Amino acid sequence: MSSLLARPVFLYAASLALLAGCASDLIDVRPGSQNIPLLASDQVTQCQFKGNTTVSVLAQVGFVSRSVEAINGDLLQLARNAALDAGGNTLVPGDRPELGKQTFGVYHCPRP
Repeated sequence: MSSLLARPVFLYAASLALLAGCASDLIDVRPGSQNIPLLASDQVTQCQFKGNTTVSVLAQVGFVSRSVEAINGDLLQLARNAALDAGGNTLVPGDRPELGKQTFGVYHCPRP
């Protein structure tokens, strides 16, 4: 009987690990988003504030934890996408109340 249970549990665990590894591939990289820099608040004094955006991603899929680097990369990409929607071209990182969630300030800065 235990071998009957082992197979579904293994398949479930393997599926979760696969989903955790592919989660970053599900984030859309919108055209132009790669050109949006992440700056410090003292670097946007000449910029127009467009608002804040709070983004979140899964930090864990089932019992499989995602890497901090993957989580941070996904948060930044989502924020860049949101900046495009708001008419911004620059981001400033803000609060990070929990792993997998962060607020960014969106600014439109003059470009040379």
